[in-house]
Amino acid sequence: MRRKDREMDRAFAEEIIDSSDFGVLSVNRDDGEVPYSVPLSLVRCGENLYFHSAKEGEKVVLLARNKKARIVFVGDVNVPDIYSKTQLDEIITDKEETKKLISGVFTTEYGSAIVEGTVSKVEDKTEKEMVLKLICEKYTPDKMEYFTYALNAGGSLAQVYKIKIETVTAKRKKFDTEGVEMKWGRKNG
Repeated sequence: MRRKDREMDRAFAEEIIDSSDFGVLSVNRDDGEVPYSVPLSLVRCGENLYFHSAKEGEKVVLLARNKKARIVFVGDVNVPDIYSKTQLDEIITDKEETKKLISGVFTTEYGSAIVEGTVSKVEDKTEKEMVLKLICEKYTPDKMEYFTYALNAGGSLAQVYKIKIETVTAKRKKFDTEGVEMKWGRKNG
């Protein structure tokens, strides 16, 4: 990670993963061309990420051949509003101070996590049903009374994959209430 001053810990990474609506899975293509990437609805359970898929398609073919994958998650993105108009008008009067425009005005606050791991198809029926339930609890928690009916009607149509988390990194750019960037893993301010 180039910006070590923005690096966050594993707990922060897990917060980003668990709260993200989706992650982008990337796997290598056999021909060495650009990697195959696709946004997915993922759920984390312990040291594993899970997602469901159709049983055919390019993703399925590639995952059968390439077991290594990277998944990128991005948390909330926000444009900071640190300076008032009066402060901005004052900043532009001093050439040295105008650098604040780059780092504190024309920028974004964000949190991100990147996971690398090994992909495998979930073959165990009990694990597959548990994963489908976890995914539904994350994305449709108010409809869970109908989950068993949906599982019985279409659970056999879905393929479930597991990604064993081997490495995870996270970083964040965020400002505190005083407009100071919270670096080096600083969580509050």
